[in-house]
Amino acid sequence: MSTSNTSRFDTAAVVGAGTIGLAWAALFAAHGTHVRLSDPRSDLRESLENSLPELCRGIPGADVSQVRERIELGSEPEWAVAHADLVQENAPERLEFKQDLFLRIARAAPEDAVLASSSSGLLPSDISAKLPDRSASRLLVAHPFNPPHIVPLVEIVPGRRTDEAVSEAAFGYYERLGKTPVRLHRETSGFVANRLQSALLAEAFDLVLRGVVDAAELDTIVKNSLGNRWATVGPFESFHLGGGPAGIRHMMEHLGKGMAERWKDLGTPELTDTNIDVLAGQTERAYGNDAESYRERSARRDRNQRAVLAALRDSDR
Repeated sequence: MSTSNTSRFDTAAVVGAGTIGLAWAALFAAHGTHVRLSDPRSDLRESLENSLPELCRGIPGADVSQVRERIELGSEPEWAVAHADLVQENAPERLEFKQDLFLRIARAAPEDAVLASSSSGLLPSDISAKLPDRSASRLLVAHPFNPPHIVPLVEIVPGRRTDEAVSEAAFGYYERLGKTPVRLHRETSGFVANRLQSALLAEAFDLVLRGVVDAAELDTIVKNSLGNRWATVGPFESFHLGGGPAGIRHMMEHLGKGMAERWKDLGTPELTDTNIDVLAGQTERAYGNDAESYRERSARRDRNQRAVLAALRDSDR
């Protein structure tokens, strides 16, 4: 497949206007891409216009009115994808639903359009299973980490039938948006970021359920240790630095046996109704569970995330 068309990405179709879809639409439009946003919801226009001011605050240089001018609205995916260079699908995380949706998308989209799913865990080879080879060769997963207009990561996950040129073109486009795309070498359910998050959550849930700490205390510990450290270096580099000049080999020789013993004791909690009540109850008491507290905490999260990213950019100059 030629990358001459896909490298431009003048027009993007965003299919599905939930939290992720709205953020993608704002980000694409802020970078000059014409966006067709489709969703059958009756409040699509109101939802977009209510969301744009906060979304644009998270995108450096974004102007709300200019972003809005670049976004068209419709209800049907066929309309959205008709002239798209890129399709960003954000439908519910149900495999059969996505398979049938991409059948509709592939029939209506231009033959050289990149078909990207925002799926948080479904394999692209499974999503494209019902598609003929020509359409499946254009499909991949482009998984953002929420909120996608602020957090840099996009996991590019090609399927077994994905054309290499499609992966390269998509990688280049997300990079031009200011994202940090990382291409996975093979498919795995949940990809990488969500698998790491799931592993940490399992131990976090277990520690709270065993009464070692409560939910708010665990968050405090993570924000002031691992979260703080991992904003600057990842687990491997951190461990390598921890070993001093001798690096990760010294750390494994010195601490490896004890660490491996702890792996045997890591939690695998069951999410029974009782356990959910404990975990959710502590979290709700600490942070609230109403619309107002959600908006306040989301805005604070985004401000803090932007501040961290700005500080990292400044320190790297």
